[in-house]
Amino acid sequence: MGHKVVPFAAYIDLKKNTSSQIAERLEIEIKYHTYKGWKYVRVENITTFVHAELGCVGFGARPAQTLFTHLIVFEK
Repeated sequence: MGHKVVPFAAYIDLKKNTSSQIAERLEIEIKYHTYKGWKYVRVENITTFVHAELGCVGFGARPAQTLFTHLIVFEK
């Protein structure tokens, strides 16, 4: 059995119903991969901590941050 993991980010228009837009985008991704022979398993949420960068004498410095990534898991 093989697995495939696809990043997922829904781009939304705040003037519209955001939950419907996200659901539609997820449905499109699931249908596309199902058509290619993959079976939807679940959506995973991954949290990643990125350390701060000091830069050179303060130039180019970046604060530490937490990134949230959503991934769709499929299997064959």
